[in-house]
Amino acid sequence: MARTLEQRLDELRKGGVDTVRIHYGDMHGIARGKDLPVEHFADAVEDGLGFCSANLADGLSHNLAQLSARIAGGPVDRAFPDMRVTPIASTLARLPWDPSIAWCLATIDPADPRSASSPRSALERAAAAFRALGLTAVCAAELEFYLLKRETAGFTRYTNQFSMIYTVGDRADPQSVVREMVTSGRLMELGVTACHHECGRGQFEINLNHSEALDAADRAFRFKYMVKELAARHDLVATFMGKPFADDAGSGLHVHVSLTNGLGNAFHDPQSWDGLSDLAKQFLAGVLAHAPALAAFGSPTINSYKRIVPGTLVPTHANWGYDDRNTYARVPRDRGKATRLELRAADAAANAYLVIAANLFAGLDGIRRQLIPPAPIGPDAPVPTGHALPARLEDSLRALNDDTVLSEAMGWPLVEAFCGLKSAEAEQFRRAVTDWELNEYAWHL
Repeated sequence: MARTLEQRLDELRKGGVDTVRIHYGDMHGIARGKDLPVEHFADAVEDGLGFCSANLADGLSHNLAQLSARIAGGPVDRAFPDMRVTPIASTLARLPWDPSIAWCLATIDPADPRSASSPRSALERAAAAFRALGLTAVCAAELEFYLLKRETAGFTRYTNQFSMIYTVGDRADPQSVVREMVTSGRLMELGVTACHHECGRGQFEINLNHSEALDAADRAFRFKYMVKELAARHDLVATFMGKPFADDAGSGLHVHVSLTNGLGNAFHDPQSWDGLSDLAKQFLAGVLAHAPALAAFGSPTINSYKRIVPGTLVPTHANWGYDDRNTYARVPRDRGKATRLELRAADAAANAYLVIAANLFAGLDGIRRQLIPPAPIGPDAPVPTGHALPARLEDSLRALNDDTVLSEAMGWPLVEAFCGLKSAEAEQFRRAVTDWELNEYAWHL
């Protein structure tokens, strides 16, 4: 028998929980929220919580005095009214690393006008569009990140040894920090399936299991918060930024996607020579057709474009191939119920809600128009094949604005808010003077 909310809260109180931590995701995918005394949680579920809507428009290094000037001309209401955020009571769970706190996911209330700019709401609409066709979008996230030590002069790596890819144990994780992340992820039912040290020094990957698209994004969102929190408890910094070090590997968000129907995996066709259905190829063709615009959501920072380097297993062109990690869309060898696409372009700093939603809408357009993908590239292709991806944040934002099909699907209020936020970020960087410029020019010029 399902427990009522009051029964669940009573159980948590008896277990020592005195606080409920409520989180929703902003445009960046950062966890924003409030801590409530446990006795006030039921009222929050019924009535919702008010948050200043400026939160959806703010950058990552601005203060309140700069906010009005930064959003001038943007789509944000400069009165900054409240938006209503509703806790999702079914997600209530105790934090393994702090048993006095229960954690609850929240969402912007669909009745609130600000929900039109909510990344999670966009993904809800994308999933609903497939359900209307009798299909369920299934996704899984692979996330890479670095663990860093904060020093007086900057950051150093948690581990600093080359050639640690696919290593585990005390040499790969000397303080068992990553192991704690895996254990906590399991206890939180985040669907953790595997972990290992990645290519970069101090870089790790933790894989999450597949599920319906919205649930997969919810778990990816909560996973990133968990990783950063647990790192902080060990006096470390966990970063998902795409390219924290010029001389080391970038960090990606690889999204595995398939569609199911009443008969099973709709991407699989046992009669096809390669095991892929026409539906899978139409979806793939849609993703490739919208790749320039998708870059805005998948590579959402100035730093993202420093990850896009040839020969580093990061796609530079919109293409696909069979079990080829150099491609934009990789088709793993698995067939049957495991038939899927791996979309490899996004970096780990991206908002999983936006990345998954945008790729689903792109794939849906391919299905509706019955697009045919270009020929796959072979592993020995001499030159990059397919349309080149945007090389700068400004270019990808321009491509998104020009892609009316994708922008209308994601919702113009969200696209305008996202592009306004990111255009301000690009302008801020344009005005910044970097150490590279001083080292390159100051002595000679």
